[in-house]
Amino acid sequence: MEEELISKKDLLELTGISYGQLYRWKRKNLLPEEWFIRKSAFTGQETFFPKQKILDRIDKIVHMKDDLSLDELADMFSPASQAISIPMKQLIERNIVSLNAAKAAEAFIGQSELYTFEQTLCVYILDYCLQRGEISLDEGKTLIPTFLEHYKKFKEQQCELILLRKMGVSVFLLVPAGGEIHFESGVKIILRVDVPGMIEQLKLKLMAI
Repeated sequence: MEEELISKKDLLELTGISYGQLYRWKRKNLLPEEWFIRKSAFTGQETFFPKQKILDRIDKIVHMKDDLSLDELADMFSPASQAISIPMKQLIERNIVSLNAAKAAEAFIGQSELYTFEQTLCVYILDYCLQRGEISLDEGKTLIPTFLEHYKKFKEQQCELILLRKMGVSVFLLVPAGGEIHFESGVKIILRVDVPGMIEQLKLKLMAI
């Protein structure tokens, strides 16, 4: 399904922000370059945006810019990992991840008291998928090695985690965001996880620790 787009003119009218603000936020890396989509229109070339993504992002910027600097916001919205170590016990106590997800990850990550940001992100995504109720814990366990092995190839890039299933057999894929996926008949997409969106959520929750 194609993502719904919104024109720059309609975006500015709907949000009440100015042309200058829009492009200043782009320069400060609050709005990704790939969201500025040039398309032909009857008036010539016009700029469009993925509607829901940019409306959500602008809403966050407007409501958070009084508490955080633009540089801090840019870091939070960035798909880049953070160079931090996080006690898993603290993540569980703060309800950032569940005990079930943390226990499932131990077999692959080990019983280290401190987890890297990428390891924490993996457990956070696993927890999200389990809470959706569309995968079993056994399926979730196959997510962990897939993510840990291949996520490093997508550092600072937009990517998606996708779960496919056919005749009860499940496969997790990490693919560039927005790319087309072609597969044989009978395969169903069970989950599509926006990894940069999960990074943003996790960074926001870690700020409260």
